[in-house]
Amino acid sequence: MFSFERMLKIWTKYGSMYWSGLGYTLLFALFGVLMGLVLGLILASGRMLRTNPHDEVYVKGLKWIARSICSIYVEIFRATPMIVQVFVIYYGVGNVLKLPDPAINRMFWGMMAVGFNSAAYMSEVIRSGIGAVPAGQMEAARCLGMSHWKAMSHVILPQAIRNILPAMCNEFVTIIKETSVLGMVGIVELMFRAQSIAKQTFIFLEPYVIVAIMYFIVVFPLSKIIAAVERRMNKSVTR
Repeated sequence: MFSFERMLKIWTKYGSMYWSGLGYTLLFALFGVLMGLVLGLILASGRMLRTNPHDEVYVKGLKWIARSICSIYVEIFRATPMIVQVFVIYYGVGNVLKLPDPAINRMFWGMMAVGFNSAAYMSEVIRSGIGAVPAGQMEAARCLGMSHWKAMSHVILPQAIRNILPAMCNEFVTIIKETSVLGMVGIVELMFRAQSIAKQTFIFLEPYVIVAIMYFIVVFPLSKIIAAVERRMNKSVTR
């Protein structure tokens, strides 16, 4: 049965471990979103490649290959659970390309797993954000003599950021919660700390209640702030 007094004793004794775990959780989430943003932009660009009548045959082939690879990547990572991806990347790639220090190896490949997962979702966010920009913007930029990539970087992407930003922040909130699976491969984050404390104390309810409260304290205000910013941005657009 749950005991508030027991929970306070656990927090008093192991509070520093919880704070350390939360710090790693936020670090993994931030890295995952940043990596996802960069890799997601590459994936979105690859999926949006289109051939035109003036392309050489080999150019059409290269575009088709790039588009297929990006599409397969996104579909695989979106259609499989993150915990499976963590196991495959950590025990697969992490064992082949192993770093000298075991602790650093765990953290590195854990971050990679989070980043690879985030990239699949971020690519769709970016693709939908770019798709929401009127097609006439690209045509106007090309008429002014801009190349496709210059028009994307100077005209389309700055306008798409307004559509991308709220979804990117929501992805950060989602990743904060999903990093809890990293503890399954021994990576020190918030959930792993709770598991360690539960094993040390033989108390298996209160340590996880503390984790739930910490996740709520971090995620709930962030979700409300993001929602408020999104409403404000929508109002500014409709004016």
